[in-house]
Amino acid sequence: MQMPFCWDRGPAQAPENHIAINGTVVVSCHFGLSVPGKTTTLCLFSSTQIDHNTGKGKLSTEAPLRSGRKTKHGPGKTSTMTYQVTLFVDTEFGTPGAIVVKNGLKNDQFFLRYVQLELAEDRSIHFECNSWVYPYKKTNSDRVFFINTAYLPDKTPEALRLLREEELRSLRGNGRGERKDWERIYDYDYYNDLGNPDKEDHIRPILGGTATYPYPRRCRTGRALFKKDGMTETRKHMINLDFYIPPDERFNPTKLAEVLTLAVQAVTHFVIPESRALFQGNINNFKSFDQLRRDLYSKPQQPVVEGVVMDKLKTSVPSHKTYKQVSKMVKETPVRFPIPQVVEHDQGAWRTDEEFAREMLAGLNPVVIKRLDVFPPVSSGGKKSSITTAHIEGQLEGRTVEKAIEHNRLYILDHHDYLIPYLRRINTLGVCIYASRTLLFLKDDGTLKPVVVELSLPSDGAGDGEISRIFLPASQGTEGQMWQLAKAHVSVNDSGYHQLISHWLFTHATVEPFIIATKRQLSVMHPINKLLEPHFKDNMQINTLARSILLSAGGILERTMFPGKYAMQMSSAIYSEWRFAEQSLPNELIKRGVASKDPSGGVTLHIKDYPYAVDGLDVWRAIEGWVQSYCAHFYHSDAAVVGDRELQAWWDDVRLVGHGDRQHDSACWLKLDTVAHLAETLSTLIWIASALHAAVNFGQYGYAGFMPNRPTQCRRFVPLPGSPEMVQLEADPEMFFLEMVPDRFTTTLGLALIEVLSNHTSDELYLGQRSTSSWTDDGEVLQLLDRFRDELRRVEKRVAERNRDPRLKNRRGPAKVPYTLLFPDVGNVGGKEKGITGKGIPNSVSI
Repeated sequence: MQMPFCWDRGPAQAPENHIAINGTVVVSCHFGLSVPGKTTTLCLFSSTQIDHNTGKGKLSTEAPLRSGRKTKHGPGKTSTMTYQVTLFVDTEFGTPGAIVVKNGLKNDQFFLRYVQLELAEDRSIHFECNSWVYPYKKTNSDRVFFINTAYLPDKTPEALRLLREEELRSLRGNGRGERKDWERIYDYDYYNDLGNPDKEDHIRPILGGTATYPYPRRCRTGRALFKKDGMTETRKHMINLDFYIPPDERFNPTKLAEVLTLAVQAVTHFVIPESRALFQGNINNFKSFDQLRRDLYSKPQQPVVEGVVMDKLKTSVPSHKTYKQVSKMVKETPVRFPIPQVVEHDQGAWRTDEEFAREMLAGLNPVVIKRLDVFPPVSSGGKKSSITTAHIEGQLEGRTVEKAIEHNRLYILDHHDYLIPYLRRINTLGVCIYASRTLLFLKDDGTLKPVVVELSLPSDGAGDGEISRIFLPASQGTEGQMWQLAKAHVSVNDSGYHQLISHWLFTHATVEPFIIATKRQLSVMHPINKLLEPHFKDNMQINTLARSILLSAGGILERTMFPGKYAMQMSSAIYSEWRFAEQSLPNELIKRGVASKDPSGGVTLHIKDYPYAVDGLDVWRAIEGWVQSYCAHFYHSDAAVVGDRELQAWWDDVRLVGHGDRQHDSACWLKLDTVAHLAETLSTLIWIASALHAAVNFGQYGYAGFMPNRPTQCRRFVPLPGSPEMVQLEADPEMFFLEMVPDRFTTTLGLALIEVLSNHTSDELYLGQRSTSSWTDDGEVLQLLDRFRDELRRVEKRVAERNRDPRLKNRRGPAKVPYTLLFPDVGNVGGKEKGITGKGIPNSVSI
């Protein structure tokens, strides 16, 4: 790697009839990154004067960079190099509309942050780049960056039209060839990189493109292919950073270094408890809750394994300088897992029925509970549940079942229908999993009370019969222990659904096709591209890492979550019923029956103290107001939406290709034929990528960091009366519980993962924030954004007030964990508060 250096070369004299435009160029230079060489040059395209030989804007002469000096950039004080450039244009050149950067280095790319040009009369033009620029020797083309003015396609200055069209064509590519690191090409592919057909136990079906396994598309990486089926992509290693994604989708240098640090810290936290277990001879299980807490959350006396971990790291980081920096960061962090919030104030609160139920409204997966409208519950195939009136009627505060349903007092956490078809196969993998239904009653004090758990297995025959067991609340004796085991099995179901569906599928995977379509069809000058850009940051690299490390055959998800090798198949089946039009928060709440439409056009919640929904609706309305005002600023009629060729091509790309397996469901999509439909579509997309992801991601460590509260597998079924297992349960309930839930290896591996996922990085930008005020030169849009931020600050105040209100029992619950996952945290500029905070809504699916 070329190290940063400085040189000083004064500007040349302006030729006759030319004027000088002075500029500042800022690039990242820390962690051993290359910086531009003396052969790197810039030139300008005019936005107002056309060269009639090319049909494009007039082009200035090239100008080299000069006077490189070390600087600090942004709130995080990132190490940068700042250069000066002087560009000479003739007096008829007009206003610059695009800047051309030619990287003259032989092999190395550099990360360009921005270019600022100073024009006459105290006017400046800003080019926000934040992109890798590869050597011209590799790309055979210059890199073009456009000014920060937004134009609808038919409003584009004539001098920039061809440049706009050429840029989009190049980003679409031709659909052929193996991708090279320097190519900026966005194309679609199936999930054909999860398995390895050369290893029998790692064969996995290709997801996407068939009625059997529908799935959202991902970005095509174009690595070498297996010859067996001609479709399956290879990976060089199970865990590596060597994969193609378009350069603009890669982590910036600061984020890359921090993610590496988090990964090393997680590995350190994983290895230390495992080393301690080997030393003590406790390999398989925790013997008690006290031992679990001591081994995972207390600092060891001799953290000697840290050196071993760091030695392994040396071969995995980009440079020796990066290794030294990461090593320094690791030494400054604690070598134990932090204490999860759910047991921070009360070590036993997680066991209570109230906390078990409250987490369905305010925990890490508050998006599944539904209102019960038919009793007994009925499966999608028409089979009735084995739950009867006699099981629950004595627990309804004097109401009949019919009256409880009529008054919206009965709810269900339903993990039955989607699991039953997979249970026989899943339970051959060494786990013991039921399909579950949990019924809950809404009490007069606003809290939920679980009243019955039904655990079901397929019958022994080959048919579709089921064997079900019913468990009722109890707090003492064997019945109390059985009730705790039943709740643990429910939590296992919910944990798997959370990670695989609520988190991965519904936020990460479904958003990626929108990113690809945006890059392929909407110019960076398009106002909708500018609106969506911060909500796509880092998603594609996170998803690629997930496929490599978490979701692949033998990966962490298969090792820690109960569906194992059938996880992605099961998510495909659930995707077959996914509808984008139902993903706006109001529509999603109405679909689950926890809310209904009110006469004013809003929604009325049936559970008044539902923290996720109450805070979420405040955030949703803020997003919706911002998007509606933004769209109205650029589209003055419905005809303008219909006539926007880039926008309509984008919507076709999303529906017909990116989510092509869902194109024939007419209820899946809104028509993009009005300004109102456009605003609802964009509000939904922003909600998914920001607030929904925050709600299901950043609470993971707070609740699941204590495994008994959110186990991910079960190794035993609930004992049958009179069985040897029942004798073991009665003899030592705590030991039986710990032998039923994940072993210590799986527990520690899972904790290492969710510790990383729950972290906010220092470069995080939160809802309402932008990396720079220069992202647009439209003063009215900036005022609209200020109003959006003001509304989010009002949301923050309301969230804080609710968390202080003792009448709202679901805001904190027995575990005393305040609900802050949808606290916008607009003031956290530049990531001043990072780590596992349990609050803040980042703009994007960022980790």
